Amino acid sequence: MNISVIGSGAWGTALSLLLLENGHSVTLWSYYDHETQEMKSLGENHFLPGVPLRGDLILTSELDCTRDAEAVVLATPSFAVRETAERLSRVIGAGVPVVSVAKGIERGSDKRLSEVISEVFSGKNPVCALSGPSHAEEVARQFPTAVVAASQDVSVAERVQDLFMNSRFRVYTTDDIIGVELSGALKNVIALCAGCCDGMGFGDNTLAMLMTRGLAEISRLGLALGGRPETFAGLAGMGDLIVTCTSRHSRNRRAGVYLGQGLPPKQALERVGAVVEGYYAARAGLELAQHSGAEMPITEAIYEVLYNEAPLREAFESLMSRDKKPEKG
Repeated sequence: MNISVIGSGAWGTALSLLLLENGHSVTLWSYYDHETQEMKSLGENHFLPGVPLRGDLILTSELDCTRDAEAVVLATPSFAVRETAERLSRVIGAGVPVVSVAKGIERGSDKRLSEVISEVFSGKNPVCALSGPSHAEEVARQFPTAVVAASQDVSVAERVQDLFMNSRFRVYTTDDIIGVELSGALKNVIALCAGCCDGMGFGDNTLAMLMTRGLAEISRLGLALGGRPETFAGLAGMGDLIVTCTSRHSRNRRAGVYLGQGLPPKQALERVGAVVEGYYAARAGLELAQHSGAEMPITEAIYEVLYNEAPLREAFESLMSRDKKPEKG
């Protein structure tokens, strides 16, 4: 198939190489022409150093590349999804599936990214979310990986499964796109907190507590908004939470480490040098929790640190001193 990947960050590039490996014709679009020229000149993407780009990968900064696409992979950061989708809607044909691979919630509207895309395309193009524990650095180096393709129409998820799946990249399907997308966005918030644990010098006990209770509150919100329990226990939920909270590749965890070491939020984000989705997801998650009535104490605590300059150690102490209760999710 003729596939256009929109967004030339690490993840878009890794997926482009995967799709090429599967025998598809792939075009990788960059927002900036200088990034396209740099990749052509160097034969690699600076976001994935040491990973050579195949010669048959078409590189461009012209969005008209999608005019003849049979599938489009939208791999921009979450803040750019609506604007990019609006531009795409004027080019790609009706019925062409759009695969959303960013993990976030739209700022301001608190909409899931598939909702944004469906709204922009007026329902004329099927939307699928691809998510799970899948660092670009490892997918690009062909490490065994498993993810989930989620769409309300499971036949669309199965089409995406066929596009991406091979012997080292396993794809499962589900129609629980709500649970998959919320898991992918909110695990970034918990990963920020996990980094804070490391930066403050805490140990394995603290990290295990945070991850477990973090998954509990993600599940509470997800269930309140229509997700299913098995999704949060699966690859998109627990799997992605584990990898994002523990991996050296995680930008969100790295930002948390800087916070734990004493950097103010703005400086911690700048030190990472790339988009930290958990910063924005903390606000969206808290707003969704307030609207739904779901209790999310960890998200609330890190929100106060990120947006109201609450002292980090006091935030941890407030979590540890909450009222006694049984463990039941």
